Amino acid sequence: QVQLVESGGGLVQAGGSLRLSCAASGIIFSVSAMDWYRQAPGKQRELVAVITSGGRINYADSVKGRFTISRDNAKNTLYLQMNSLKPEDTAVYYCHTRGLFDYWGQGTQVTVSS
Repeated sequence: QVQLVESGGGLVQAGGSLRLSCAASGIIFSVSAMDWYRQAPGKQRELVAVITSGGRINYADSVKGRFTISRDNAKNTLYLQMNSLKPEDTAVYYCHTRGLFDYWGQGTQVTVSS
């Protein structure tokens, strides 16, 4: 059974930082591409960052230079370091991977106050 469990969200002032974690189980983490998505109220879920099994990385333009995605294959854990946070970064952040199906975590709320 695939499980993705996010943690690390919270309330932060604009300009602050948060580090999200996603603990994965039930998959061969080291060979899995992993993503972070986010969904703000009233908006569609959007891709934030991707890291492949080989370490190739892509970011949404809106977070380039501020967010850093990384992975620790020994710990089966995905990270998202978020710096210089803006109120428009407020959303529920989801960990995702695709195997036979799309697998999603339960999400972690990030709220950035102005």
